[in-house]
Amino acid sequence: MKIAILGTRGIPNYYGGFEQFAEFFSVYLVQKGHEVYCYNSHNHQFQENTFHGVNIIHQHDPEYKYGTFGQFIYDYNCIIDSRKRDFDIILQLGYTSNSIWFFLLPKKPIIITNMDGIEWKRSKYNRLVQQFLRFAERLAAMSSDYLVSDSMGIQSFLKKRYKKESTYIAYGAHPFTNPNEAVLKEYHVEKENFNMIMARFEPENNLQMVLDGVVKSNDSTPILVIGNHNTKYGKYLKNRYQNHASIRFMGAIYNLEHLNNLRYFSKLYFHGHSVGGTNPSLLEAMASKALILAHNNDFNKGIIKQNGYYFANAEEVKNLLLTIKKNDNLQIIQNNYEAIVNEFNWDKINGEYLNLFEQCMARSKKGK
Repeated sequence: MKIAILGTRGIPNYYGGFEQFAEFFSVYLVQKGHEVYCYNSHNHQFQENTFHGVNIIHQHDPEYKYGTFGQFIYDYNCIIDSRKRDFDIILQLGYTSNSIWFFLLPKKPIIITNMDGIEWKRSKYNRLVQQFLRFAERLAAMSSDYLVSDSMGIQSFLKKRYKKESTYIAYGAHPFTNPNEAVLKEYHVEKENFNMIMARFEPENNLQMVLDGVVKSNDSTPILVIGNHNTKYGKYLKNRYQNHASIRFMGAIYNLEHLNNLRYFSKLYFHGHSVGGTNPSLLEAMASKALILAHNNDFNKGIIKQNGYYFANAEEVKNLLLTIKKNDNLQIIQNNYEAIVNEFNWDKINGEYLNLFEQCMARSKKGK
């Protein structure tokens, strides 16, 4: 099959979950003998034409100049380019800015869209943007040939709102098997004597809730706050907690080996995400044998179930910090790890996507 992946900033991953999935899945497809193309921003850090056999198509991306509006231009450029490539399948990762160009998509390829989370619920968007995202979500749901949901909650939502079936395929993670305590020296922390939270600096990821709980607890254990804080909200949080030495803003870290070691050797791992489907960083925390304290919502509960602790406000965060010990919870840590091995491993996830592609191609040929 000749397959294209649209909707990301490109591979290898220097940004987020979709980019990570695109990197792993595209290479997997090449290894299975397929011809794969991934669209990259023109200013992506990786400027080669191929990545482990995946063809890279760089397209102009003016997001650096126009902000969010630039994403629409980038997606437009990608879709226009796809019209001349004779693809069999186009996999769209997300719908936020590419759905308005659905009428420009080439007619031959099968369009499969991963619907991501319920984007219009994100509090970072004003009411007008939220209304647009609802519109974009509907366009993507109704115009795609097939839909993918990364959580059971998203699958139920699409069925209820749009009467559309979707294939449930979660994200994956690689089981972490080679811890290296020496990595901790680079971050000036000691084994099981630091906590961490990793997220984009957006209100719905509840960084403030967790850090307020840290302040309330008077716990001197360092907490590493990992994510790009060079944003308006990031600057607000850094200013809010500037007098609390235990709160360390580390910036974005893309070295997966380092992240896995930090998660593995952490005392407590907070996961504050409250909007969306299966979050990759949650699976990676499970794969790294972190003790997970997650925001209390159905998306997180659908993944870790009873194998973690939940919080809904800063007071509950404080109480967890003062009472939960990692050594008392080794079994639930192991349960989460085994869930990665048996259910959320990348080979299984990639195989489920490829199986979907093959089924869609077979239906398409049968229909001709």
